Amino acid sequence: MYESILLERADGIARITLNRPERLNSFTTAMHAELRDALATVKADESTRVLLLTGAGRGFCAGQDLSDRAVAPGATPVDLGESIENNYRPLVLTLRALPLPVVCAVNGVAAGAGANIALACDLVIAAKSASFIQAFCKIGLIPDSGGTFLLPRLIGTARAMGLAMLGDKLDAEEAARWGLIWKCVDDAELKPTVDALLQHLAQAPTRGLAATKRAIYQSGGATLEAQLDCERDLQRELGQGADYREGVAAFLEKRMPHFRGK
Repeated sequence: MYESILLERADGIARITLNRPERLNSFTTAMHAELRDALATVKADESTRVLLLTGAGRGFCAGQDLSDRAVAPGATPVDLGESIENNYRPLVLTLRALPLPVVCAVNGVAAGAGANIALACDLVIAAKSASFIQAFCKIGLIPDSGGTFLLPRLIGTARAMGLAMLGDKLDAEEAARWGLIWKCVDDAELKPTVDALLQHLAQAPTRGLAATKRAIYQSGGATLEAQLDCERDLQRELGQGADYREGVAAFLEKRMPHFRGK
């Protein structure tokens, strides 16, 4: 169905794999179009309860494929703002707004937009050999795809500024120590660790996790009073759902819960 990505769905788990390994899965206009379609398919599928985003081959994503919008000195400039408006902005917003957990498995280098698309996911797990590079400064640009928003919120202004202005490679172990990502594991453990996490999330109370995601992401721009209001409203809604009743019943009956999710 797709040429630049793979989409697999089974047992409540959707897996999207960036599939241009010969180009380190760098983004093209065609890949963005396929991603939009795949994400719309995932969102519309009531049976999907968790999404995995990963890359094929030895890297996660090297960012924008510069040959897809090549520009030489003296040539007519390209409109990079149009590329962000049409491709990267909707991709980041879609990942953040999906009403289910989004896991990113970083299996190798995540550079430029590739790094920030990974950070836009809800849970990021990386192999020890993986790395994160804000490569924009090397071609005279700023971190896009949410980079200037995500980096200082995840690791603070000082570290964000260093990564953005120097473009140094940050290895996965250090990224985990800094709090940039959720977890770093041995390369051989990446797949089994991610598979176990996906299985867990596919059986979890999806509506509750989606509400948790929504509440946490909006908290950065909210006052304490507004956030307490948000918690009240979401808790009221969730408390009337089947998953809450099942969770309480399972606790009292000392058994595993069977959540319906969506």
